[in-house]
Amino acid sequence: MGKRYFCDYCDRSFQDNLHNRKKHLNGVQHLRAKKAWYDLFRDAAAVLLEEQSKKPCRKFLQTGQCDFGFNCRFSHMTEEDLEKLNAQVQEERRPKEEGAEVPAGTVEDWLEKRAKRLSFAQSNSSLTEKTLVFQYPPGWPPIQDLPPSLQAPPPGGWPVLPNLQWG
Repeated sequence: MGKRYFCDYCDRSFQDNLHNRKKHLNGVQHLRAKKAWYDLFRDAAAVLLEEQSKKPCRKFLQTGQCDFGFNCRFSHMTEEDLEKLNAQVQEERRPKEEGAEVPAGTVEDWLEKRAKRLSFAQSNSSLTEKTLVFQYPPGWPPIQDLPPSLQAPPPGGWPVLPNLQWG
């Protein structure tokens, strides 16, 4: 049967050889699908700048539809849409200008509390390890949904397996 190449952008597969892959990756359908994918993650400021530089699409404004769709070189945004987008850009810029303070209940707060607990435990040598209770930061998912690397170690630490080789 042979190897097949699956393109995530185009959601299709084809026989994987140099000629077919090169033909697909340089094809118009693939390039449009790839551009559409990356456009989903553009920030609002870039979208606003691009849309303001375009002229409005007359056909879209008259009928509400355009034959070119996303490939149209004119803007399909109304004045209201541009105002909303501008407000969103201003809202995104505001926290950056104010210094972007860290909200309460973040990982940084949890790390600070943990450091204080550990330093307190080290200063009071009479405290046992049972007083140090492992706590997850607020807002984390349930323990059973966490990957093993984020779960608390078992009481007494991880078991040391004999003759364990890595690599």
